[in-house]
Amino acid sequence: MERILTVRDMQARAEALRREGKRIGFVPTMGYLHEGHLSLIDEAKKHSDIVVVSVFVNPTQFGPHEDLESYPRDIDRDEALAASRGAGLMFYPSVKEMYPGTQQTWVQVEDLTGVLCGASREGHFRGVSTVVTKLFHIVKPHVAVFGQKDAQQAAVIMKMAADLNMDIRILVAPIVREADGLAMSSRNVRLTPENRKKAVILSQSLFGIREGLLKGQPAGALLEEARAAISAVPGAKLEYLELRSYPALEELTELRGTCLAAVAARFGDVRLIDNVMIKI
Repeated sequence: MERILTVRDMQARAEALRREGKRIGFVPTMGYLHEGHLSLIDEAKKHSDIVVVSVFVNPTQFGPHEDLESYPRDIDRDEALAASRGAGLMFYPSVKEMYPGTQQTWVQVEDLTGVLCGASREGHFRGVSTVVTKLFHIVKPHVAVFGQKDAQQAAVIMKMAADLNMDIRILVAPIVREADGLAMSSRNVRLTPENRKKAVILSQSLFGIREGLLKGQPAGALLEEARAAISAVPGAKLEYLELRSYPALEELTELRGTCLAAVAARFGDVRLIDNVMIKI
């Protein structure tokens, strides 16, 4: 495993790989890797000769009262895990390296970013799309893999890449879950044991919605029942639970095609998201 710390060195390494005719696979992360991230590396390996994993906790996608400082970090652990799954390079830049001066240029995807997580996290997706664009220019991948757990983010990146004619294939890999159904997340480690047990209500509610819709039950009643179940959990604070089209993320006037049931909730000071895709 080769660790690269600077933008210039990463760009030079990527250029050299491309001259050698190597296909570059890319998995951008904020670190504290888990099996979900590792499954993205597995997917990237199928479509490339070498996989680059970036670890960068991007400050521009965090709001003023969010968990930037407390976000879990362990680069040596991350490097060992990525290497164990066959990643060849780790790009681990500092904030100063990624944002050396005042950032005056931003990438903004409209419409998709004003709903779900974007409704309460002002500027979040502007930070995401900007840093991913920067990373694409630095790593120069042929293919980049994102996780379905961040389904809205994946939709935003796919739209951005298409609109800006980026010559990169965007793949979305399935959610990896714990044995009890909780979606794997770097933030799970910050849950108290009690809240960890409570958090499974998110996946249970989503699975219930999916099952009900496939049986033809009314969407409105299913959503209301699930919202009530989450809100009834002591200490849980529901942010949203919605059903939208995917990847357009439009409000549904009728159930057809691919639908996304998505949820965000807080357990203590830990914000979790989850979703399921439903094909009708």
